Amino acid sequence: GADEEIKTKVFNNMSKRAAEMLRDDLEAKGPVRLSEVEGAQKEILAIARRLAESGDIVLGGGGGEEFV
Repeated sequence: GADEEIKTKVFNNMSKRAAEMLRDDLEAKGPVRLSEVEGAQKEILAIARRLAESGDIVLGGGGGEEFV
């Protein structure tokens, strides 16, 4: 499975209900092939980059710059 830190970040950025539904789905699914996981990760990254380029989301670069 995914690193717990990553899961926590994802769940914390979802509504409580959506996070609960995703947790249930993950538990029910069981083990997944690594190739499927890597393919899904690439799709998510491509979508995130597209949303960032269009200004719909801001991706954190970890540079520590703070906006107010």
